[in-house]
Amino acid sequence: MLKGIILVFVGACSYGILSTFVKLAYHDGYTLGDVTGAQALFGAVILWALFIVQRNMANFKAKKVKLITPWWKMLLAGTCTGLVSIFYYQCVKLVPNAVAIILLMQFIWISILLDFVIFKKKPSGMQLFAILLVLGGTVLASGMVEASIASLNVKGIIFGLLAAICYAGFLMLNGKLGNEYPPLQKSALMVTGACILIFIIFPPQFLYNGALNGSLLKWGLIIAFFGTVIPPLCYANGVPRIGTALSSILSAAELPVAVLMASLVLQEQVSVLRWLGVAVILSAMVLPNLQYLRRSK
Repeated sequence: MLKGIILVFVGACSYGILSTFVKLAYHDGYTLGDVTGAQALFGAVILWALFIVQRNMANFKAKKVKLITPWWKMLLAGTCTGLVSIFYYQCVKLVPNAVAIILLMQFIWISILLDFVIFKKKPSGMQLFAILLVLGGTVLASGMVEASIASLNVKGIIFGLLAAICYAGFLMLNGKLGNEYPPLQKSALMVTGACILIFIIFPPQFLYNGALNGSLLKWGLIIAFFGTVIPPLCYANGVPRIGTALSSILSAAELPVAVLMASLVLQEQVSVLRWLGVAVILSAMVLPNLQYLRRSK
């Protein structure tokens, strides 16, 4: 139980610090295509290398299971991850880091809406209350109350919401497809699908224009490590140990970590009112899961 808690918490914190490194890569002059392409490519290479090493280990006993989901479906599902990176990193470019992560957190109510539209799963009263908390917390945490309308970057907000929609779709597909695959292989296939999509949208010029001779190699490896290697492996191994309810609560660590990193590293101003909004959004993530935790106990 403790190991599962630690794994999920580490995965959430890894996602939380990711956007700070993306912002630093932008400060060095790299483009959206450079950052997303380097992350996807390096992440896919690392995951495939780890999978090959694991499969060839003498003491590794792979479970013989029938693969129901075709590999190409896993690649297609991975395109959602690629879209999340593209939309989210563009959002990070246009709005403060703390605001970007708060916009991404809108996947909470979007996931509930997708469940209702696609699977006809009606939200409970507690879930509807959580949606209201998320919307109210976003108004506080994004600084909308303190800022004028003219100072808000509408394009950045739109890209953040698009990232949230794609992230909700990724979570839905990740839970429905390919659960029979080994975690490393499943993650590697999905990241490969993301890499293909990103390379179609942004041809990988960084491979031959000399960008890798600068700091892009450093930022690409860091972003790949914290964005496409650590979180999938931590969640794949941690969630089955502690269940989805507790995992959702622990995943809330992503938000305060991102806001804290933005404040400490990027020197972004985060007021008390915005921290209050963060607390409201965190409560929205916890409340719908309390009933399931009580049942499991």
